Amino acid sequence: MQCTDCVLTMKLSEFINALGLKVLTKSEYDDREITGGYAGDLLSWVMGRAQSGNVWITIMSNINIVAVAALTDATCILLSEGVVPEQEVIDKANAQDVVILSSELSTYELACKLHEISGV
Repeated sequence: MQCTDCVLTMKLSEFINALGLKVLTKSEYDDREITGGYAGDLLSWVMGRAQSGNVWITIMSNINIVAVAALTDATCILLSEGVVPEQEVIDKANAQDVVILSSELSTYELACKLHEISGV
């Protein structure tokens, strides 16, 4: 689900702090901009619809999420429901400078919080 009405511009570090997210990768993220969000679990669907600068919210945790995030130029992958990927996925994300975050909140709750922060 793409937030097409969102006019969000904030630093990833601000977003992480505001939602108390857990950072799973060692990628630098302080200066990355968030311009919107996308929630989805079907990788081919995300590849065709997520946009550069999006926070991608998903429960998917296999290694292919790193490639999809890199391809779409997502600002980060935000795993909902407390999902934590295997170390192989984290290592691949670190190698490709993809930020992976995690939260105990549901995809719906995270999407709502992102929408609230956007001020729309």
